Amino acid sequence: MASISRFIILTSLLPLFSLLPPALATSRKLAALVQEQPLVLKYHNGQLLKGNITVNIIWYGKFSPIQRSIIVDFLNSFSSMARPAPSVATWWQTTGRYRGGPCTVVAGKQVLEENYSLGKLLKTSQIVTLASKAGRGQNSLNLVLTSADVAIDGFCMSNCGAHGSGKDKMGKFVYAWVGNSVAQCPGQCAWPFHQPIYGPQGPPLVAPNGDVGIDGMILNLATVLAGAVTNPFDDGYFQGPANAPLEAVSACTGIFGKGAYPGYPGEVLVDKTTGASYNAFGINARKYLLPAMWDPTTSTCETLV
Repeated sequence: MASISRFIILTSLLPLFSLLPPALATSRKLAALVQEQPLVLKYHNGQLLKGNITVNIIWYGKFSPIQRSIIVDFLNSFSSMARPAPSVATWWQTTGRYRGGPCTVVAGKQVLEENYSLGKLLKTSQIVTLASKAGRGQNSLNLVLTSADVAIDGFCMSNCGAHGSGKDKMGKFVYAWVGNSVAQCPGQCAWPFHQPIYGPQGPPLVAPNGDVGIDGMILNLATVLAGAVTNPFDDGYFQGPANAPLEAVSACTGIFGKGAYPGYPGEVLVDKTTGASYNAFGINARKYLLPAMWDPTTSTCETLV
């Protein structure tokens, strides 16, 4: 039986200021324009995930083959440098600037759980049960992805995805979960591809892969994976309390391009044919929109464009 050490909750991708009263949000925004304070994620002397990381996927619920390919292509883009710039691999290289050097990521084993073996309303503790279905391997991370008709405790109310760790007779292990929010809370977990539930109501961006739910999952998956490798066991890089930390990407909420501010994702690239917004190229001619990541060498949130 595995013991769960903790399950780090990652908050939504809505701009942080959008949840503040208008007057307070405005005053803080103006203050930020006057003098932006450096953002520091403290290193807590713990182990990070480095080297070759295999991400095993448990698909829980109904995902079409196209939806699965979008996500698998994203994972396999992490280590593919033969892409035009800016690329997913370039974005991921920032994790190599954290203590311990680089880590590469590839998609590994895939398990289809299309019969909803645990039902459609899951507790967070059941994520570990699902994650175990992909087995254990050295330097691996088991990723649970839940379909649009599956509800998880806290999903939409306090989080869009999460990562955690545990320990069993084989040692420590790391797992993560991201849900498809398109039917439940796209305004919280798929922004900027859907109008936000709070704050400024600008027009949403066009999803680069034509699927608001899956492209929203990519945003949260990027957040989860960056957090999992730089703070896998609650003693890596983070700011704030260990049970609710700001991590590599969650510390840069709502930033996708230069000039971003609450309610505006920043300047990103636009496909001239489809009108879709993106900032990273992946394998198989894929395009993705990726959030900013904190760079420990500059102590700033760095964007690809």
